[in-house]
Amino acid sequence: MHEDDPLEDFDTRAITLDGVTKVVHVAGTGPAVIVMTEMPGISPHVARFSRWVRDAGFTVYMPSLFGRDGVVPGVEDGVATFRRACVSAEFRAFAANESSPVVAWLRALARLAHAACGGPGVGAIGMCFTGNFALAMMLEPAMLAPVLLQRRSL
Repeated sequence: MHEDDPLEDFDTRAITLDGVTKVVHVAGTGPAVIVMTEMPGISPHVARFSRWVRDAGFTVYMPSLFGRDGVVPGVEDGVATFRRACVSAEFRAFAANESSPVVAWLRALARLAHAACGGPGVGAIGMCFTGNFALAMMLEPAMLAPVLLQRRSL
């Protein structure tokens, strides 16, 4: 897990919801699970975890929320991502006890994924920083199961 992952086995889509476009890597068949990466982004470890979810019979939606996709994170990447996040709308919304703009987008992604994949509902896995996103997504009726994950080693 010390080399970049080109994510070639994922379908890379630009998805626009509520006027905001984000890249989402999609793979698999079956009910949808949204895998939200930890900071500083979609690392090879997170991609491997998403493949495990895919191989368990789910359609994985892995949105690019920050960082560079598939890259082994270095100190510079981490520092840059944390600096942007520390002044972002998400932290301001959290501090004001309001809903985050990214959570609204993720709820819309859950609706889209549920419509595309069917099943009883959508799962969401938030890793570390994005764990609160998974929990906040429960306000979306298409959401079935939020999982908050703190990994030691994937």
